[in-house]
Amino acid sequence: MVGNVSYVYFVLRLRPLTMANEKNSAADLPGPEPADDRWHRILDETAKVFWKLGIKSVTMDDVATRLGISKKTLYQYVTDKNDLVDRVLKHLSTCYKCDIDLVRARKDQNAIDELYAVTTTVAGHLQGIHPSIHFDLEKYHPEAFRNMIANKRKEIFECNTENMERGIKEGLYREDLNIPMIATIYIARFDMVFDGTLFPPDKFSMNDLHWEIFRYHVRGIASKKGLDYLEKKLTKERVHA
Repeated sequence: MVGNVSYVYFVLRLRPLTMANEKNSAADLPGPEPADDRWHRILDETAKVFWKLGIKSVTMDDVATRLGISKKTLYQYVTDKNDLVDRVLKHLSTCYKCDIDLVRARKDQNAIDELYAVTTTVAGHLQGIHPSIHFDLEKYHPEAFRNMIANKRKEIFECNTENMERGIKEGLYREDLNIPMIATIYIARFDMVFDGTLFPPDKFSMNDLHWEIFRYHVRGIASKKGLDYLEKKLTKERVHA
């Protein structure tokens, strides 16, 4: 299977899930203003329901009941379940990007610190995700899933590129890095990790996989100075943990 749940973040609290009117797209709907607190609560709480129970098994009635609203109220905001899924993914994607941007904007951190903090944030977002999420999205909501993946790949590529450029300037990463190639490989690793046939969730911890990717990636691009710093940082974090 292709794709990456970590982008549902990546990727839950992201900004960015069919019944009547399947022809209408989200772009055609009047929809509430972004400042509508009720709408944001619906998106946040629906994301929690989907992530805990999966998507396919949850009906619009289930969503309304768990949110403590009527189905009529829910349909004031969306046309059907597919529309809801799409809007939840977009909501989550926006929230996750904000979280990552805040982490990257911290002062007094170098490139390795930044990547460590990003990995910590992403791992936190993925805690408790239902194992069927990736399959449900890819099979039952393919367009919304493809759009999310495309956006997240672009964001991850840019983030990784900027991190490597920074690390080279700081002397923490090797100067001979082929940055576009490595950034693309980084994305491919995430896609591979979320392939359930390679890494079945009953055998591999998503959290552990993310940290293995982090260590594998940094050790592959770090200079001697960077490797020394990484080992000290990992030792320090283990002690604090």
